[in-house]
Amino acid sequence: MTTPPAAIRTNTNPAPKRRRKRALWLVALVLLGTYLSVAIHHSVKPLPQGLHWSSPYHPATDVEFLADSSWLDASGRQHHETAIFEAALEMIGEAQNLIVADFFLINEFAGESADGHRPLAGEMVQGLVERRAQQPGLDAFLITDPFNTLYGGVDQPLFDRLRAAGVEVVETNLNALRDSNPAWSAVWRLCCQWFENGAAGGWLPNPVGESPVSLRTYLTLLNFKANHRKTLVTDGPNGWTGLVTSGNPHDASSRHHNVAIRFRGPAALDLLHTEQAVVAFSNGTEIPIPDRASTIPKGDERVELRILTEARIRDAALEMIDRAQHGERVDLLMFYLAHRAVLRALIGAHQRGVEVRVLLDPNRDAFGREKNGIPNRQVAMELQQAGVQVRWCNTAGEQCHGKMLLHLDHEANGTLLAGSANFTRRNLDNLNLETNVQVRADIEAPVIADAAAFFDTRWQNEPDRIHSLPYSAFADHSGLRYWRYRFMEASGLSTF
Repeated sequence: MTTPPAAIRTNTNPAPKRRRKRALWLVALVLLGTYLSVAIHHSVKPLPQGLHWSSPYHPATDVEFLADSSWLDASGRQHHETAIFEAALEMIGEAQNLIVADFFLINEFAGESADGHRPLAGEMVQGLVERRAQQPGLDAFLITDPFNTLYGGVDQPLFDRLRAAGVEVVETNLNALRDSNPAWSAVWRLCCQWFENGAAGGWLPNPVGESPVSLRTYLTLLNFKANHRKTLVTDGPNGWTGLVTSGNPHDASSRHHNVAIRFRGPAALDLLHTEQAVVAFSNGTEIPIPDRASTIPKGDERVELRILTEARIRDAALEMIDRAQHGERVDLLMFYLAHRAVLRALIGAHQRGVEVRVLLDPNRDAFGREKNGIPNRQVAMELQQAGVQVRWCNTAGEQCHGKMLLHLDHEANGTLLAGSANFTRRNLDNLNLETNVQVRADIEAPVIADAAAFFDTRWQNEPDRIHSLPYSAFADHSGLRYWRYRFMEASGLSTF
């Protein structure tokens, strides 16, 4: 038999194929290991210094509960009452040496919502510019989230105007925070975070405005992380004043329901220190914080207040609910409620005989877009089945955006927790930046009495003010959507 020539002899040696396959598997394992390492590290890495913080309680003076609210009358016509940004603009107009504002949203983006909004962003910017002109030596800072420039994807004329007036605008360095959506953020950190964004060259539709944006805007947006704080500190003629709220100076948010606490006293300087922590890891600037002993008068010993940030808010909320005893009352008003530990605590309190009332946004409206009710309708089903009383804010295009928890005990004392934080994993577990205040006083103190009356009015309604609706109005018993909520809450693949 003749042997084939070497040039046409078939190579049947399988070794090269095996080596290539092993090499591909090795590359895949290295990539997977790198991805998992990045995802895990940035989910649990140390927080920047000064976050996850609680101050001691301090006596406080002039502690006020403020609210922006809407309601429908018997004919279905909507009415609005506002107080929060009137108070904020008053503080800015009286500031003498320092203004430090930190707001998640300060822009004119409207999404698909209708016209008729109050120009809150422009009012805030105008107030800061005017006060800087009146007090040339005044230091003014605006700390905010990069969403206001769509992560560098659009120009923000409001910020240009502030900088021209001498107001320092600090966009928070979100990369320093833990990742709340690690499944995507690990990919983004490996492939995309290095690319600069810019207002030129955008070709994709803007999710909240008209100017087109680049793909880099969407890739960053999917990290679902934020500086979600809403605070203001000034030194006015009556001393240092702090404001902590759930509201944003954002035009399309101007009709939302929100709450706030305004106060004077030592806790205002604690609030300043929490904002210095954000500035420090964002751009290294120093806020000129005064010496505490020389600037802070004593407060009212009957009303105590402290500042809480990030997961310290969760700890305080759980302690308040767990402390409530049979016959006492716990009221919760919340835009997003999803945190599993909080839900277990509320159900446990109800089972101990605490009167628990939960008033929720129906999660129906988002700047002109209709939502599917996740997570509140799924959480409400769980609470209602456990016997907890649930009602819905009676919204008509706006959002019930307030966040407050109130405990009234047998000794006629009240504890109020209010601020920026929704009760979700992202807001309470050291992922977003958040600020709340906690106030304790007797129930006759105006801040407690006003908060209790505010909740009662919205829970019970009035003949010509329909603030809330029964659970049945938005009940959703879909098992599929319930487990979708549970997956979204646990994984971070959500916007709440």
